[in-house]
Amino acid sequence: MFYKRFTFRLISKLLIINLLAFLLFYLIRNTQLWFTIMGVSLILIGAVVSLYAYINELRSDINRFILAVKTRDHTLNFQNKVTKGSFPELYESFDDILLVHKQIKLEQEAMFQLIKTILEQVPVGVIVVNNKLSETAERDEIAFFNLAASNLLGIPAYKYWHRVSKHLPSFAREVLQISNGGKRFLELKIQDKLIQLSTEVIPLNLYNRNYTVISFQNIKDEIEQKETEAWNRLIGVISHEILNSITPISSLSDTINSMVNDKDNLEKEEMEDLKTALQTIKRRSAGLLDFVKDYRLIAELPTPRFDKHTIGEILKHIKVLMQPFASGRNITLEVEQTSSRITVQLDMKLIEQVLINLITNSIYAVEGLDKAYIKIGYRMENNKVYIDVTDNGKGIPADDLDKIFVPFYTTRTNGSGIGLTISRNIMKMHRGSIEVTSQPNKMTTFSILFTYN
Repeated sequence: MFYKRFTFRLISKLLIINLLAFLLFYLIRNTQLWFTIMGVSLILIGAVVSLYAYINELRSDINRFILAVKTRDHTLNFQNKVTKGSFPELYESFDDILLVHKQIKLEQEAMFQLIKTILEQVPVGVIVVNNKLSETAERDEIAFFNLAASNLLGIPAYKYWHRVSKHLPSFAREVLQISNGGKRFLELKIQDKLIQLSTEVIPLNLYNRNYTVISFQNIKDEIEQKETEAWNRLIGVISHEILNSITPISSLSDTINSMVNDKDNLEKEEMEDLKTALQTIKRRSAGLLDFVKDYRLIAELPTPRFDKHTIGEILKHIKVLMQPFASGRNITLEVEQTSSRITVQLDMKLIEQVLINLITNSIYAVEGLDKAYIKIGYRMENNKVYIDVTDNGKGIPADDLDKIFVPFYTTRTNGSGIGLTISRNIMKMHRGSIEVTSQPNKMTTFSILFTYN
């Protein structure tokens, strides 16, 4: 409909202009009616100006609409044009588009407020910086600083990152170390109180703008709870082992005491029983002493001496160490990627001890298999280096996966149950960890991982 109205008015104006132009041409050529000629000329000019204004009005309205969309100006409307203009449906579409645009903006603001409210209520500190963190960009503006972050760090919600960096330089340095993304555990002393923070940094790029999201939470209470649970399990194991040794020793001591009490001489049979009892006491005492030595071995690990070593160097050494042991038991030991040049900071002796423990466990796990094999290699994922020890042995039941790192817990005959505990403690000293996945009677993989910077 509006096209017809516009077409009709445009054709009408053009027709009038053409008729006036023809009339003016005729009057000038065939008459000398100058007043009439002047009047027709003025009317023609007026018609041309009217046509220009008519088209210019439409162009101006379109420009206003485009500008309103660009600047997100939701106050503009074309209600009067809908009833009076030449393009009622066009102006109605303009109003609909502006209304939808306004609703989208309101929904986005509502969602932003919802997310902001949620982040203000969670116990996790969140700081969002309007740039990618670097040593030369400390004056970046902070877009979001929630209440939990202020409470955990003991500082106000600063507007600029350099204020946080100045107030808590140790926190800022640790965050800068993982500015490209990653997690880190750190301890801070806030107002004479030591807190332990699990910190994660996530760099983002949204609409060609860089952001850095810093989240952290105090895990001191959780760590203390886990430590208490670990100590309870450890005390239970220690108590069980000590009681197993002390009970027969105490019983035999009572027996010996009753044998020799009020007697000056012993018969040959009684003497044999006495020797047997004393040998049993000695054997159980030695077992208890070995148990205490194992416990001290866990508690007194040497301080690691870090140096740069390549993954290939580590794998070569472990292949030389363990190949004869595996071959002697008809086990295929496959060590891959020994030429890798990836460098990691570590204590070679301690990491070799970890790998020896893991490979030894695998050797015992595959004993008796016709096609027993152990494969050692490495992989990289998310700025982390993994060294994997995989075997096709009997595996670990799902119920035992949480227990294998408990001190003195073992499923192997004559096993001490401290190898994995020591290995995990060594990896913690390297700011790494040990992961395990197992499919019983198919495949088991122990992975030691290092953060690679």
